[in-house]
Amino acid sequence: MDLKKILPENGPPLEEVSKYIEKYKNDLIVIKYGGNVFIDRDIFNNFISDISVLNKLGISIVVVHGGGPRIKRELDKSNIQSKFIRGLRVTDEKIINIVEKVLIEFNEDIVFSLKKIGSQAISINTKKNNVIEVIPEEIELGFVGIPNKVNIDILNDIVKKNIIPIISPLGLDNNKQTYNINGDTAAGSIAKSLKSRRLLLMTNVKGVLDKEKKLIEEISASEVLEMIKNEIITEGMIPKINTCLDAVNNGVAAVGIIDGREKHSLLFEIFSDKGSGTLIRK
Repeated sequence: MDLKKILPENGPPLEEVSKYIEKYKNDLIVIKYGGNVFIDRDIFNNFISDISVLNKLGISIVVVHGGGPRIKRELDKSNIQSKFIRGLRVTDEKIINIVEKVLIEFNEDIVFSLKKIGSQAISINTKKNNVIEVIPEEIELGFVGIPNKVNIDILNDIVKKNIIPIISPLGLDNNKQTYNINGDTAAGSIAKSLKSRRLLLMTNVKGVLDKEKKLIEEISASEVLEMIKNEIITEGMIPKINTCLDAVNNGVAAVGIIDGREKHSLLFEIFSDKGSGTLIRK
């Protein structure tokens, strides 16, 4: 394999890449691509090319995407005001139909963009190959679900063929009703079910920051809990961190929070000694 032809010029060092290809060759990596930062098409294209690089290097990956800003844009167009309870959008019948439509369109956009640059990908959503069964999170939230079961056989079959499953954070209940799922929660439950080696949450923050606002490169679950107790980690970061802790306590070797705005942050996280963002281990 000619790594020079596959890797971007400004990516991780070649000699380090070979070492990590070897390290991950029998493992699976689940990547969550956050909706918040990726409205910018350049960032989107950088993500697509990095995913394609991983695929061409033979790394087994599963991608879960978000879509919050796109959903907001569509709801605004229809003059629908969202109500939030503890950061979760209250989702009635009208809203879930819009959410499903927007997430599936975004899902197909990712699949199409990957195919265009030579990587095979497949849509996984509530209309096609659904893999997530849900139970309602709380009645007052409407159609917001918690994953109850993930059909890992479908995913393993796809990954074995070197095809990338692209999963929308949507699921079906017993009556085949669609529910919206928090993107991080969906990614976490998929990573746990597949017992993946890594879960990488790509977002619009550099990672976990200390009191001085400096990036922490690696941290243990108990140190993270201490930081929450001391209010160094606060607000919006807490649900994300809870997803990380849940994953490392349930069979995922480590979880990375990385900045999707940084060029090739995904490749640096997987293929370089210094990584990018914060790695959380048990």
